[in-house]
Amino acid sequence: MAINVVMPKLGMAMKEGTVSVWNKKVGDPVQKGELIASINSEKIEMEIESPGEGILLEIAVEEGKGVPPGTPIAYIGQPDEKVVSGAQEEAAASIVAEPEVPAPASPQVKENPSHVTISGEKVKISPVARKMAAEANLDIQTLAGTGPGGRITKEDVQKALENVSQQSRPEPPARKENETNTKADQASRPLTGMRKVIAERMHSSLQNSAQLTIYMKADITELKTLQAQSAASVKRRFGEKLTLTDFIARATILALQVHPFMNSALIDYSIHERNNVHLGMAVALEKGLVVPVINDAEKLSLSQLSASIRELAKKARENQLGSEEMTGSTFTITNLGAYGVEHFTPILNPPEAGILGVGAAEDQPVYRGDNLERRSILPISLTFDHQLVDGAPAALFLKEIKGYLEEPFSMLV
Repeated sequence: MAINVVMPKLGMAMKEGTVSVWNKKVGDPVQKGELIASINSEKIEMEIESPGEGILLEIAVEEGKGVPPGTPIAYIGQPDEKVVSGAQEEAAASIVAEPEVPAPASPQVKENPSHVTISGEKVKISPVARKMAAEANLDIQTLAGTGPGGRITKEDVQKALENVSQQSRPEPPARKENETNTKADQASRPLTGMRKVIAERMHSSLQNSAQLTIYMKADITELKTLQAQSAASVKRRFGEKLTLTDFIARATILALQVHPFMNSALIDYSIHERNNVHLGMAVALEKGLVVPVINDAEKLSLSQLSASIRELAKKARENQLGSEEMTGSTFTITNLGAYGVEHFTPILNPPEAGILGVGAAEDQPVYRGDNLERRSILPISLTFDHQLVDGAPAALFLKEIKGYLEEPFSMLV
């Protein structure tokens, strides 16, 4: 009996999964545990292993199509094995349920028939396909059935509708002789999976909040000195060096405890104040962006915070994050400094009150008193929801982060 490959459930909240790419085609041999496809749901993407050994008999869900968890997406079995898929089961059930009857001489149509008799000729068609054809005013006599015994299935109707749609499109105007085509060839693909979720969330964020961004510059010269001086000792004790991102995260957590209004959320016109800091750290992936969450970040030491950031970023890049590790954040940090970006305007991660943007640090000449010195300057920005927070308190919060970064020892006591 053929083995079903089903769409897995990636987290409790998953409602639909999408097949990103098939690594095998129908007829290819597969080994148990071999990677045969990639699937995604919301912000999670993973590869599917073959549950058994044999031949890929049928691909039930094409690339780019979304289906609920538990839905068969492919079948694996022996070369001569037959697969009874959803469409075939429907047709077979129709055959059993409604035996053929002699055709009368005059046109007759029964209610919900699986066999429609027109002009003395019997047309085999499933109830679903008949309904689809009737709604589209499609002449079923013109359809070719691919089901058992030539029965017309819903897939046959869908294909016919697609052909009609293509034929009804107007022909593009003929190009004049010697006319140059200035437009490049274009390709389109559906917005699915992670990209679709990001698009929906960003659009919703801008529609449902009053976003304002303010900017400051932090002098992190002393911070970089501290980072360099402690590197060998920290690596010897904890196995890894502290990064600039670690210090920025620590400064943000401390500032949120001083200014808790930035750790709140606006939900259904009610302000929800959070006692704990669940820090979201945006991680860029090849196909999108994910925001792993460090829960109860205020309880972690700097070294523990650093380890958590590294671990979650690694899991994100390896598509190993669970849905529970990407929900519940109360404030987010996004860092584009590694890409050379100086200033940018982040978009809120709803329903959070704020998001910190971090740019690229640069050495600049800075007057300190009467002396011109070479200093390392870090641009930072704060996007906040003006429905929750006004400009002045938001500026005080960003200034608090700046203060910790410019006096790094205050983060260690």
